[in-house]
Amino acid sequence: MKIDRLLGILTTLLNNDKIKAKELAEKFEVSIRTIHRDIEDICMAGIPVVTYQGGDGGIGIAEGFKFDKNILSNDELSNILIGLKSIESISQGSQVKLLLEKIMPRAEDVLSINNSIFIDLSSFYKTSLSQKINVLREAILSYQEVCFNYYSSKGMMSRCIEPYFITFKWSAWYVYGYCKLRKDFRIFKLNRMDALEVNSNHFKARELPKDTTQLDDYFNHQGEVVTLLLEPSMEYQIVETYGVGSYEITEDNKIKFDLEYRNHEYAIKTILSFGDKAKVLSPKVIIDEIKQCSENILNMYK
Repeated sequence: MKIDRLLGILTTLLNNDKIKAKELAEKFEVSIRTIHRDIEDICMAGIPVVTYQGGDGGIGIAEGFKFDKNILSNDELSNILIGLKSIESISQGSQVKLLLEKIMPRAEDVLSINNSIFIDLSSFYKTSLSQKINVLREAILSYQEVCFNYYSSKGMMSRCIEPYFITFKWSAWYVYGYCKLRKDFRIFKLNRMDALEVNSNHFKARELPKDTTQLDDYFNHQGEVVTLLLEPSMEYQIVETYGVGSYEITEDNKIKFDLEYRNHEYAIKTILSFGDKAKVLSPKVIIDEIKQCSENILNMYK
C-alpha cells in the first residue's frame, strides 16, 4: 500500500543523512519515478525533503528539521519491536520485516534489543506451522470454513470448523473454532492438524462464549487429585512444569506432590512419564491402573 511505502521512505530518510533514489526504489521495489512522486507527497505533508546534487548526492531531510520521536517512549518502542520480532519467527512473508524497518529507530536513540530479549514462537515444525497459520488467518478474515485431518488418542478424524482466532498458549499453537461435527466450540492444536484446506462455505459469525479468549476452562482442573511420592532427582521436573511451591519435601527427603488432572488418561500418562521415580499413594483406582499398565509393559518384553 502507498501509505506503508511513504512511512517506510520517511523512516529511512530519518535514519540516514541522505540516500539515493535508486536505493529507495530497490528497497521498496518500485520505479525511481514512483519514488520521486512519493517524495513530493512527503513534502506536501510538511516534511522538508531536499535533494543533494553530485556523485555523492541523494535525498535527505533538511538540516535542522526536528521530528517528534517522543510519541512513543524508548520502552514502548522496545516492546513493540520485541512483539514484532516474535511474530516474525512464525511468519513466512516479508510484511513484518518491512514494518520493523518502518519503526526501527536510530541505534543511538533506543537501546538495541537484539541481545536482550528474543521470543521464538516457532517450533520444530516451523515451515508447516507458518503455512497452517497463514491458511487459518485467510479463513478467519474471509469467514470461510476450514477442513483438516486431526490426530488424537482416538486416531485420525476429518474435521471442519468455523475458525475464529489463533492463539499461542500452554507452549503451543491452537485454533479456536466452531466444530461442525460436535456442534460446539472447540480448540485444536496446530501440530496435530494436517491437510488444511479452506473450502467455499462461508459462515456467519456466531456469538462466542463469555471469556472465550482466556481458554483456561479447557485445561482447568476438575478437582481430581493423584498423590505421588517422587525421588529427589525429579524435583527439577516438577518445578519446570508446575512451579516452585507446588510440592512438599517429606522427612526422608522425598517429594510429595498432588497432581491435579482434568481427565483420567492425562493422569496415567503423566505418572508413567516419571518411570520408576514415582509411586502413587492414592487413589486406589489409579494405583490399580498403574499396576496393570506396568504388567502390560513387562509382558511386552518377555
